[in-house]
Amino acid sequence: MEKIILALLVPALIALKAIAPSDPLAIGSVMPKADVSMQDISGKSVTLAGAKKENGLLVMFSCNTCPVVIKNQDRTRAIARFALDQNVGVILLNPNEDYRDNGDSHADMVKFAQAQQYNWYYAVDKNHVLADAFGAKRTPECFLFDKNNKLVYHGAIDDNPQDEDNAKRQHLKEAITEMNAGKPVNVAVTKSVGCGIKRKG
Repeated sequence: MEKIILALLVPALIALKAIAPSDPLAIGSVMPKADVSMQDISGKSVTLAGAKKENGLLVMFSCNTCPVVIKNQDRTRAIARFALDQNVGVILLNPNEDYRDNGDSHADMVKFAQAQQYNWYYAVDKNHVLADAFGAKRTPECFLFDKNNKLVYHGAIDDNPQDEDNAKRQHLKEAITEMNAGKPVNVAVTKSVGCGIKRKG
C-alpha cells in the first residue's frame, strides 16, 4: 500500500514543483531574462535591458487589482520618480496571467497607468515568465539592479506597507542612494507585503 501511495505522490510533487515559483533571486545575481520582449502600455515592446538607465534598473512586480498595490500608489509614484531622477530606469511588470479577464488586461493597465499618471514603463509579463525567473511571489515586490546588472536589493518600498505615515525606513530609497554612492546596500532584503501573483496553471 505504501508503495502505491508513494507512486502516486511523487508525480504529484513533481507537477507541483513545476508550477510553483522558484526561490527569489539571491543578492548579487545577474538580471535574468533581460532581453525578453514585453508589451508596454505605450503599445510598443520593451525589454529590461532597454528600460535600464546608466545607474541601473528598478523592476517592480505590480498590477491593477491588488488592494495593497492600489493603496500604495502614492509611494509607488514617489519612488519611481526618485529612481528616474537618480538615473535608474524603472519598469513595472504585471504578471497576473490568471486575471487578464478580471482587471489586469493590457487595456486595463493602460487605463490604470493613465489614472495614476505613470511616466515609466508598465508592461505585461506574459505567462509570468519574468516573475518565475525572479522568483517573485506577490504584488508589489521590488528588485533593484545596479549598473552591472547585479541585484542589490529585493523587497518592499518601505517598512510599513499598511501605513505610509508611520513608515520609519524607506528601504528602496536608501538602497538606491547607497548603490549610487558606490556603497554596499545596508539592508538588502526585506519582506514584501501584498497579494499573491495570479499565476495560470
